[in-house]
Order: sequence, then structure tokens, then C-alpha cells
Amino acid sequence: MKEHSFRVLFFYLPIWEKCLLLRKASFMQSNRYFLLVILTLLLAGCSVSRDIKVADQRFGYGEYTEAAKLYGQVYRRIPSSDKPLRAEVSFKQGECCRLSNQSVKAENAYMKAIRFKYPSDTVYLNYALTLHKNGKYKPAITNYQRFLDSFPENVQARNGLEACMQVEAWKSKAKMYNVKKSAVFNLKRGNYCPILIPSEYQTIIFTSSALLKENAKPSKVTGLPDNDFYMSKLDQFGKWEKPVLIEGAICSEFDEGGGSFDTDGKEFYFTRCVTVAGEEGATARPSIYKSTRSGDQWSDPTEIVISKDSSLYFAHPALSPDGMYLYFVSELPGGEGGKDIWRAEIAGGTVGAPVNLGKEINTSGDEMFPVFNSEGDLFFSSNGLPGLGGLDIFKAIYNKEDSVWQVENLIGLNSSGDDFGITFFGKEDRGFFSSNRKEAKGIDKIYEFGEASRMSQVSGVVTDRNGEPVPEATVRIVSDNGTNTKLQVKKDGTYEYQVEKGADYVMLGTCRGYLNYSNRFYSLDKDTAYIMDFVLTSLHLPVRIENIFFEFDKWNLMPESKPALDELYKLLMDNPHVTIEISAHTDRKGTDEYNERLSGKRAQSVVDYLIDMGIEPDRLTAHGYAKTRPTKVTPAMAEKYRFLKEGDVLDEPFVEKLNEKQQETADQLNRRCEFKVLKTTYKLF
Repeated sequence: MKEHSFRVLFFYLPIWEKCLLLRKASFMQSNRYFLLVILTLLLAGCSVSRDIKVADQRFGYGEYTEAAKLYGQVYRRIPSSDKPLRAEVSFKQGECCRLSNQSVKAENAYMKAIRFKYPSDTVYLNYALTLHKNGKYKPAITNYQRFLDSFPENVQARNGLEACMQVEAWKSKAKMYNVKKSAVFNLKRGNYCPILIPSEYQTIIFTSSALLKENAKPSKVTGLPDNDFYMSKLDQFGKWEKPVLIEGAICSEFDEGGGSFDTDGKEFYFTRCVTVAGEEGATARPSIYKSTRSGDQWSDPTEIVISKDSSLYFAHPALSPDGMYLYFVSELPGGEGGKDIWRAEIAGGTVGAPVNLGKEINTSGDEMFPVFNSEGDLFFSSNGLPGLGGLDIFKAIYNKEDSVWQVENLIGLNSSGDDFGITFFGKEDRGFFSSNRKEAKGIDKIYEFGEASRMSQVSGVVTDRNGEPVPEATVRIVSDNGTNTKLQVKKDGTYEYQVEKGADYVMLGTCRGYLNYSNRFYSLDKDTAYIMDFVLTSLHLPVRIENIFFEFDKWNLMPESKPALDELYKLLMDNPHVTIEISAHTDRKGTDEYNERLSGKRAQSVVDYLIDMGIEPDRLTAHGYAKTRPTKVTPAMAEKYRFLKEGDVLDEPFVEKLNEKQQETADQLNRRCEFKVLKTTYKLF
């Protein structure tokens, strides 16, 4: 670390020279001040060097959170002119943040290291990995390519580049899952590695840092309290109970992590990090332990000794479904690089020689958290195989004939963050897993998942023209994927139905005594709820056509009438065997001859519009009734106009008794277009 001191002092020399020049005129001033300046600068340089050395020690011990904090503090005291030192400290801070899952801070630190020209191309690889994990695929591609310019054979960089370039194509073809954060299992701080206990799958164990143990401090590696196991059970109503800390031997003063059960749910293999204090600080050695469960009682764990070399670590155990092999994670010599998944045969309480799972599974990156489902398929997480970023969950099936693993990325489940520690409800393709997606501090949370539903819901209500429910109605549903069903609506006129995504649907509301009414929609591939209401028209009553507008004193239809006329056209298309009469009515003003002519012309304008749209002329009759058929007040009219009551007839004597404003409203209600059904057997026989 002496080189840091020399570098700092070297860059402070120009400052001394400036001090000498500025104070040349007052050279007779006491030398004590000058010596104090020199001493302060020397101490500053020594302080920076000392703090970097302390941070390096924390880094060497694996105390990444603590080291990142120290590097950040010392960075601010390095002169801006010392770019090499700033680059070095920024790179080390980026490494600490990356290794402690603080990917946003890591991205910023690597960016500074590159700006200050950090001399190793490793910074481009780790910056690309961090951008990849943060879902920033385009800049990640740039930095992967920059690293590959110097190291074209690097598998991790090549896989990362391929993944960033293929992400969108992968997502479009992947089997999708419904994924949501668990509302029950996420306690305070970090929660991960859920395990559904066979064979009932009614109990779950997961790892959490929710509790800070008495007289303990947060981990300098993660910045969180040490982990313990928590348990939850399904109650009689199928709801998960509030998780509780497991009392007993598997929770100790040390850090415990994820594991696995045998097929009977009795033997539990898990990771424990035993911390040992030494002269150079505390060290934690992960090892695999085994405990036997009897009800809620756990036996004292015994260590599974895989190697007598105490410098090696073993973690993340997974027992094969046949109980013959123990799979685990280690950095044993002879692997593919980084953390690899190994397996060892276990028989009679002894553990055989570890065997690496090979290049189909392991890479120069990290492969961790092996898990088996009840079908014997292996699931694990990797940041070295092509993926969305960080750790992705992969499924591996062993082909005995070819002696190779067939590996598949669960794209529809993964994110650009770390995804790992999956567990299943037996043979079902649903369960829980861990992820730090969208977590600014990189803290792990538990998510539940299931197969993405291929169904969406359509619902609505069937009413008459007055808004009253039609409880006798039925809804017919037909689609281009083969659906053909009929629903009876409820007493309040409502209905609901599950429709398949990605299909074209035609729906028809029908009821005796009413005209049919259709709806049509396309069910999208995303989760969407559809509302399809049906308004049925009586066969026996004249129906007012709202929002038909004519020019004043003329029969020309105004453009604003188009929506109402198109709705009438749709009604005729939904009911191809009906013929109708279109009638027009005037108010009390004007002569009988004038009103008869005007109303007749207006009715014919509506008929002409429908004929132009393609309706057969034989189905349409126009009639002008002038003022001979005044409006009869409906319940809807009485509710809207309080001076009227249901059943009132707005004839001339009635209207003339009203005040001027009320007369204007009554005249407006009388000026209308209506239609009524004449026959329902057109071209039927």
C-alpha cells in the first residue's frame, strides 16, 4: 500500500510550489505555518492510503458491504488530478457493490472507473454484466463487445452478448407465467429460498434476515442480519398462516441458508456458515448439515463432510429424488470456473468423490441453488449461461442415452435481476421462488408463480331499452377456436364467462319477445377483463331512435345522426328476418298538411340511409305521423323530467297547460323518430 502514499504526495507537490510563490513576499513569516501545511498534506496522503488498505482488507475478507462503504468514503478524498487512483478505487467499489447485489451503485462505480481509464479490460466485462442485470441491454451489448475485442474466446462475455441481442425474441416465444410478490412470506429485510416440504406440500420453510439476534451486528458481507429459517402452514381454509421463526436445532447463532428435503419430507439438508474469529478478522465457512424432522422437532444437525480440506466450502445442497446423490455448490479445483454445481454419491452415511456436472450446466460464471422437482428435473440458477441478467433459473433434464444435460432458460419466469431458489407444489407447474427484481437495494423477496392463464373473463348485463334487467335472457358465445355455448343470465341480468386468449368472439343476447343484440371482440394475449353489455329491444312496442337530427324545417339528416343510424343498421343485421316501420313525428306547431309532409320526408330519409347501407328495401317502411301520435311518458322520461309522470300523453291540451319552458321540453319529446317491428318472418319460409 506504500505506492498509494507516494502517488498522493506526488500530486500534492504542485500545491506546495504554489504556496511558496504566493507567500514569497512574506518569506520572513514564521516557518511554523509552512511546516504545518507540509505536515497536514503528509497526513492526508497517509490517511487515504491507510483507509484504502483497510477497505482492501474488508474486501479480502469478503465483507463487501462494509468495503464498498469504505471505498466510497475514501474516493471523495482523492484529488481529482489523481485519475489512476480514482479509477482503482471506483473499480473496487463496483466489485463490492456487484458482489453484494447493489447493482445500481455498481453500475455508477464502474462507469467512473472507465471514465478515469482503469487499465484492465475486466472493467468492461463487469460493467456489461451489471448493465445486463439492470435490464439495460443496449449499453451492455456495447461493453460486452468492447471486452470481446481483447478476449474473443471468453464464454461468459459471448453468452452475455448473445442473450442481450436475443432477449426480445426469446420473450415472444417463451412459456409465460403469472408471477407476483408473496403477500405473506416477505418479512422485514431479505427473504429467499422457499422450500415446500414433501409429500403433502402443506408446509413451507424459507430463509429470512428478519431478526437481528441479540448482541449481534448486521453482516459486513450483506449489510443484513444473519439468516434463520421461518415456517408457515396452510390452514383449514387453504390460507398460509403468518410465518414464525423455527425454534430448535436448525436455527443457531450462525447464518443458515436454503436446502432441500428427501421425498418423505423428514431429512433436511441445508447450509450453515460457521463464523470463526481469527487474528485477521472473522471468517465464515459454509458447510452442509443434515437434520431429521419429527413433527415440529428437529434433531441436532450433523455436518456432511465432503472434503477434509477446511479451506474449501460447500453450500446449497439438493438431494436427488432417488436419494442416491447429493448435489451442491462449490469452487472445488477442476471445475469450469466460478461457483459450479457438483454431485457426490451418498450411501451408508458416507459421501463419495465429488463429480462436476460438466459444461452443459457449469460455466466460468456462477451456477448455484440446485433444486429437484418431484419428476426428477433439475433446476438451478446461473449468471454464466445466456439469460435476462443476473441469476436466471434454468431447467435441466439428463438424457441418459447421450449422457448430456438438456438445459432450458425459464424466460417467462426470469427477470433482469437475480432469480433463484425455486420450489414446486409436487408435480404442478406452480410454486415459489426468490428474486431481487425491482429492488433498489438488491434485497431478495419471495414470489409465487403459476402457469399463465390462457383465459380472460368477459362479463356484463342484459337490459331492456329502459335499463331494466331481462332475467329470462340468454347469451350465446361463439369463437373461431371452437367455442359454442349458451349462458342463462342471473336474476339481475348479469353474466360472466371465461374466454380463451387469442380468439375472435361473437356474442348474441337473446330473449323471447325481444330483438337479438350482438357484440364482438378479440381476446388479447394479455390479461384483460372484457365488459360486454346487451340492450334488448321489445318486439311489441315502438322504440324511440335517440339522437336523430335534421336541419331546421328540412328532412336532410345531419352528420351527428350517423352513430344512431349505424346502431339501427346493426340491429337489423342482428335480426335478418324482421321488417320494421320507420316513423317520424312532429310537435303541435304548424298545419296538419305541413307536418304530415315534413314527417313523411324525414322518415323516408332514414329509410334511404339504411338502404344505402345495404338493408333490403322490402324490410323497411316509412311513415310520417305528423302530430297525430303524441309521446306517452316512459319511466325514464318521468325520472328525467320531474314535471311529468309515467303514462302522461303529451297531446296538445296537456302541453298547453304547462309553462313556457315545460312546453318547449314536451314539444322536443314529441319531435322524434321511432321504429317498430312489423314482421319476424321475412324470408324465413
